Amino acid sequence: MIAFVRNVRLWFAPERIRDEGATPDYRFSLANERTFLAWLRTSLALIGGGFAVDQFLPDLNRGWRIGLALALLAAGVLCSLRAVNHWLRCERAMRRGEDLPVSRFPALLSVVVAVVALAMVVIVLVGWEG
Repeated sequence: MIAFVRNVRLWFAPERIRDEGATPDYRFSLANERTFLAWLRTSLALIGGGFAVDQFLPDLNRGWRIGLALALLAAGVLCSLRAVNHWLRCERAMRRGEDLPVSRFPALLSVVVAVVALAMVVIVLVGWEG
């Protein structure tokens, strides 16, 4: 728990990461930043998809519509939080000369998106009125 709180503090004071280890080759830091931005784009797409499901499928059963929209919105929120945490963990590992951290989050996110996509396929095949 203490490590998590420390990580969250570094989210808002990234200059303090300089206290850890040596400065890595700037190309690696920039690649880490590009990965962070890719996760943010994914997050924005998920959030946009959640709003699209809610706003543009008014004839869809309310329970299905809200469930699918909330699943996409939650995935977007988690993805954005995971992006900054992953950036920090990678930056710290590079500075310390450690292996880059591994994560199950990409698999979890893929499963959530696949479940929502399958639900949408079922809805399209069965019809909107459900």
